[in-house]
Amino acid sequence: MYNKQYASITAIGGYLPQQVRTNHDLEQACATSDEWIVKRTGIKERRILEKNLATSDMAVAAIRNMVAEYKRDIHDIDAILVATSTPDMLMPATANLIAEKLGLTNIWAFDVNAACSGFLYALDLGASLVETNRYRNVVVVGADNISSFVNIEDRSTNILFGDGAGVVWLEPSKEEGIMDAFLQSNGIGKEYLNIEAGGSLYPFNGDIVVDNDRKYIRQDGKVVFKQAIQSMSDACKHVLSRNNLTIEDVRWLVPHQANKRIIDAVGKEINIEEGKTLSNIEYLGNTIAATIPLCIWENVKKLNKGDLVMLTAFGAGFSWGASLLRWMIE
Repeated sequence: MYNKQYASITAIGGYLPQQVRTNHDLEQACATSDEWIVKRTGIKERRILEKNLATSDMAVAAIRNMVAEYKRDIHDIDAILVATSTPDMLMPATANLIAEKLGLTNIWAFDVNAACSGFLYALDLGASLVETNRYRNVVVVGADNISSFVNIEDRSTNILFGDGAGVVWLEPSKEEGIMDAFLQSNGIGKEYLNIEAGGSLYPFNGDIVVDNDRKYIRQDGKVVFKQAIQSMSDACKHVLSRNNLTIEDVRWLVPHQANKRIIDAVGKEINIEEGKTLSNIEYLGNTIAATIPLCIWENVKKLNKGDLVMLTAFGAGFSWGASLLRWMIE
């Protein structure tokens, strides 16, 4: 009889830069206030990566944290999937740079860019590699140095974003760990949330002034806010329905940490019990692809083996989705 092989998270790690950017710091940069920021976003602080470091440095630190905490051999890693919107450079892939910094050779390493939904996309890809028995030790990274693309004078974005990296280790399992994922995207949101410059459409050359606003992240907050709530809520309901589950079966909801009001609205829309939503947005802000693994990492002591965990995210594109997993770490 055929025995299906599953993929499970068996280790988790994270890294946060030491520099803190508080709301009071932002009061000095633009017309805003701590009270206004907290009321609108729930954010008090965010971490900022120091100059001369990049996304790969945070990812390497997070992986080293994971292997030390869970006593893993770093050379067992078969593949590295990096979800990021802020690669060290356009080429090569940041995953290649991470492999080199870890002293890993001849492994499969590549990047995934689905903005804030990137970790969910990469997690599903990584699980598929394990389930098909092509790779046995897959590290999935969510990491972004988004502060490099934030205009410190733009209060529509500077209040939201911070830097960080979260990672998980996937391995084969006889028990169902990563259960399902419902992932969607389209291009209708490109004008509402983007970083235009630096690609082939608006390259950094004679036609683009270096200080042009196109090099910064830009968003239409009202459109993104409304779409995020609807898309994340619908994705959660869909993935529960097709697995014959109800919200009462879910022990923990881990939503993308974009805005406290969005997190609360999604929880209300799917009718999850109060106290079952994990969040760390107050002191980290929106770390793009890193929010979900960082949120789990910081709350890992709350999770017990066997807990049903639902992840959901929404990002530029638009991209969105929800994932279900059974927590398998003791």
